[in-house]
Amino acid sequence: MKLVWRLLRQHISPLQLCGFFLANLFGMWIVMLGVQFYRDVVPLFSAEDSFFSHNFVVVSKRISSVGTVSGRSNTFSEAELADLRQQPFCTRVAGFESSQYKVSAAMSVGGATPLQTELFFEAVPDSFVEVKPELWQYTPGEQEVPVIMPRTYLAIYNFGFAQSRGLPKVSDGLAGMIDMSIFINAGGRHERFRGKIVGFSGRLNTILVPQSFLRWSNEEFEPGKVDEPSRLILEVDNPTDDAIARYVQQKGYEVEDDKLDAGKATYFLKVVISLVLLIGLLVSALSFYILMLSVYLLVQKNTTKLENLLLIGYSPARVSLPYQLLTTGLNLCVLLIAFFLLLLCRGYYMDLLALIFPQMSDTGLWLSLAVGVGIMVFVSILNALAIRRKVMGIWWRKER
Repeated sequence: MKLVWRLLRQHISPLQLCGFFLANLFGMWIVMLGVQFYRDVVPLFSAEDSFFSHNFVVVSKRISSVGTVSGRSNTFSEAELADLRQQPFCTRVAGFESSQYKVSAAMSVGGATPLQTELFFEAVPDSFVEVKPELWQYTPGEQEVPVIMPRTYLAIYNFGFAQSRGLPKVSDGLAGMIDMSIFINAGGRHERFRGKIVGFSGRLNTILVPQSFLRWSNEEFEPGKVDEPSRLILEVDNPTDDAIARYVQQKGYEVEDDKLDAGKATYFLKVVISLVLLIGLLVSALSFYILMLSVYLLVQKNTTKLENLLLIGYSPARVSLPYQLLTTGLNLCVLLIAFFLLLLCRGYYMDLLALIFPQMSDTGLWLSLAVGVGIMVFVSILNALAIRRKVMGIWWRKER
């Protein structure tokens, strides 16, 4: 084997092999990174909200300059609620109740300087909120108030406030780390409550509190002041039913459809990743062509030596083996380095995504590694077959 290798390696061009190596490495890395990025990111758009069923939709009235001038109200009357309840697609409906008093909050993590801001509270019937009853209840007079925050607030804190001030990042599971103080000011009264954040929701862009607390606090601080709801929450049989879209359009309403936006984002991501994978596969195919061209030229230069080896009794398989081992070794090195580069890139973008989506989970690397191994094995088999075919051509010519 060593003698055969010494005879055949003399005309090997390091520059050609280096070109194949870099091209194949680039193509392999692009394909593995595309597969891994898609697997890491898509669950963020398709995950269900842990507090609200996918059969719930939020409806509001469309606001426009024309509507404002004409004096059209953006609240829902009892007649409009009754009309919605009669629709065949609607299982139940309820309005969002809003706080009628001024409220502000101070939030901090780990004793850091608190972040203070003015807020407003909303509530829906407890039956719409899928939280354990013991976590979502309030008894008048208690100082602790359960709160569900929008997930966008968490992203703003992690990506902006915490990062700029060196504060610890907070995920969904660490909501208890946030110290929240609630201040209510109304009618000359100033009351302080302690907010208990039970989680974050991606479906509602509002600060939700139990209905019992909102009704008690409205009556306590702003008695007799009641507003009609400006938003409704509906439970429907099928959120994709065309009847919902027709009814909403006819009435001039709007559906806050986060799933539609997520679906569009997922589709766009699929298109982009498909293009990236196509480019990666094209680069890999070109690198395979470069290697085959290099091997064919090498075999052509060593034709006389190969014929002599075959004449003295070496089999075509034994003569082909050095070239096959060379290409397989190069492909294996490409896979290992591409996987190492994937780890570096993934570690970088996962840190960035974790700031925006703290709830994201690790999907593992097995799929991208399997794709890389599959490409490596496929290319190595093609290389081995092409080399064997070339050597067999020389052997058949010798036999004739």
